[in-house]
Amino acid sequence: MIDRRNFLKLTAVGGGAVFMSGLYGQAQAAVTGQPAADAAYRDFYFVQLSDSHWGYTGDANPDAANTLKKAVAAVNALETPPDFIVFTGDLTHTTDDPKERRKRMGEVREIVGALNVKTVRFMPGEHDASLDNGAAFKEYFGQTHYTFDHKGVHFIVLDNVSDPGARIGEAQLEWLKSDLAGQAHDMRIVVFTHRPLFDLVPKWDWATRDGDKAIALLMPYSNVTVFYGHIHQEHHHQTAHIAHHAAKSLIFPLPAPGSQDKRTPLPWDASAPYKGRGFRETEAELKTAEYKITEFPVKIG
Repeated sequence: MIDRRNFLKLTAVGGGAVFMSGLYGQAQAAVTGQPAADAAYRDFYFVQLSDSHWGYTGDANPDAANTLKKAVAAVNALETPPDFIVFTGDLTHTTDDPKERRKRMGEVREIVGALNVKTVRFMPGEHDASLDNGAAFKEYFGQTHYTFDHKGVHFIVLDNVSDPGARIGEAQLEWLKSDLAGQAHDMRIVVFTHRPLFDLVPKWDWATRDGDKAIALLMPYSNVTVFYGHIHQEHHHQTAHIAHHAAKSLIFPLPAPGSQDKRTPLPWDASAPYKGRGFRETEAELKTAEYKITEFPVKIG
């Protein structure tokens, strides 16, 4: 189990870190014949980084050219390396220039290539993918939606950004339906998206137009947790038994949902330069299918 002091190293760069433990071994359940919820579990943790917006320049983060690099250094400094790292979208800041878009993605790939972790997974945000339906992203980082399994947990990466209309789309929903059909109803499932699947603030683009269809497909499964980015702040939401948790951004915080007319970045505070940026430690005790989440403020010094 990772020492909390090592997680504190992430606070200086405003990353979102997720710690998961007590995740049950589904493979053991298959061998022993036990229900999945009763099988022995194995601890692991992963780090989630979100919304680095590489290429952004502006007053909301005068340190934008260094923040992602600091995050990489901080993760590399962890005494216990995470099992994997996942970037939940908006790796780059939007640009209308296809050449510049690819240049930024190449730079991100080079920067994160310094991570001392075997497995790094990526998904796009609308800044990466909505202007070309994910074409450049696929060139540099691979598929925009996929699944993987890790120590008895089934992970699903959904793309709700490549469609400029903020939809998952019927083809991907059919793919999701087919994937879920092969999972036990008590399987531990973690979903990564960029936008929230539920309607948080639609006028701010904080919603997925057909997210309700994805939630309906997930609803029969008793142990589902969704991690997402996009809104640049800590936020928690519950859809029946499905918990949704937003990660803070590496670049700048955004206002509380619906608190003002426009979602303009919160101003940089020189006296507290990383205010609104932080990390998350999440412990999962799957014997009761409950997650203990502790949020920590950023501390400088």
